[in-house]
Amino acid sequence: MDTFTPGKINHFLCPKVCVPMMQNKVVVAVSNAFFSYNRRRLGPVGSRVRSCYGNSKFLNPQSANGNGLEKHEVRVLKQKMELLGINCDDSCIPGNYGHLLCPKCEGGRSMEKSLSVHINRDADLAMWRCYRTCCGWTGQAFANGRVTNEGMNIIFKVSSPRQITAEGMVLEPLGEKLIAYFGDRMISEETLRRNSVMQMAGDQGIIAFTYRQKGVLIGCKYRTIEKNFWQDKGTEKWLYGLDDIKEVTEIVIVEGEIDKLSVEEAGFFNCVSVPGGAPQTVSTKDIPSLEKDKAYQYLWNCKEYLDKVSRIILATDGDASGQALAEELARRLGKERCWLVRWPKKDHSCCFKDANEVLKCLGPSALKEVIETAESYEVCTMNQVI
Repeated sequence: MDTFTPGKINHFLCPKVCVPMMQNKVVVAVSNAFFSYNRRRLGPVGSRVRSCYGNSKFLNPQSANGNGLEKHEVRVLKQKMELLGINCDDSCIPGNYGHLLCPKCEGGRSMEKSLSVHINRDADLAMWRCYRTCCGWTGQAFANGRVTNEGMNIIFKVSSPRQITAEGMVLEPLGEKLIAYFGDRMISEETLRRNSVMQMAGDQGIIAFTYRQKGVLIGCKYRTIEKNFWQDKGTEKWLYGLDDIKEVTEIVIVEGEIDKLSVEEAGFFNCVSVPGGAPQTVSTKDIPSLEKDKAYQYLWNCKEYLDKVSRIILATDGDASGQALAEELARRLGKERCWLVRWPKKDHSCCFKDANEVLKCLGPSALKEVIETAESYEVCTMNQVI
């Protein structure tokens, strides 16, 4: 290395990849302890090296905020993320959440910056997650660990799909925009806090409904303001609000998480929501075995809770799908212990659709009365009301 000069960009033949005509070269910048290399076989030519030249934070001794030298741990974390293809920009500073192009899915056709990256304030941990449903790539890089991958000094840990933590999913408390959104739907901040409703880090357009059992995070369902839904891959299905029914004999089941929060505003804390919406029609087949009843696996997962209940109030949506869901639930839970909510008339031609619509339009007292006057499911069936 006779040409090795501190403070300059030095090029050498990469010892890990041998390609004719010296197309793969190690790039070494000693001034900021950054090492990278051009892996032409793995992506666009120069894409990973170009980020080193184009990002002034790596070649400029000034910090991201302009207040002195950039912390050594931050440089280490960015180095490790660069080696994984995560090209950090000016938003990648401690305490901030930045949105970058995901190197795994490249943002899909729209090339959206779907990778949420966060370096904690202590600069000893960086974590990221792609919130595109078809990707979901997540991981962590540490400034003080020592894990070797193919001889390169890469220190990172990719979360298992079943190892769920709020930190690993890159969630944060609700911001003002989503608090106002829920306020318009008559959901208070107190109710949001009690149910640990959060948001996708750095994005106040994505709500995160955290599913918990005995206080432990067991799953998460995401919802945009525009009403798009998705859940984390590899997680089992559970009822939302499970801890609220662990010691009760009467429960309310609704069709969505916001309806569960609405019922709570009416004074009922013994409420849970199904996780996955409603079927289009009632099945004409017999109820499948536990192992094959995939669409309603959440009922079987929560069997120990539901078996203790003597009265179940079904407050599903008032449309055809909602009523089909009520029938499927009653078939599995036992119609003899089910009651059905009748949503009040909105006008001469239609009724209110769900718990939240009643709460917004008529208030918590009206919603409370509707739930308290639910009818026996068997009586409804005999009278051919449903």
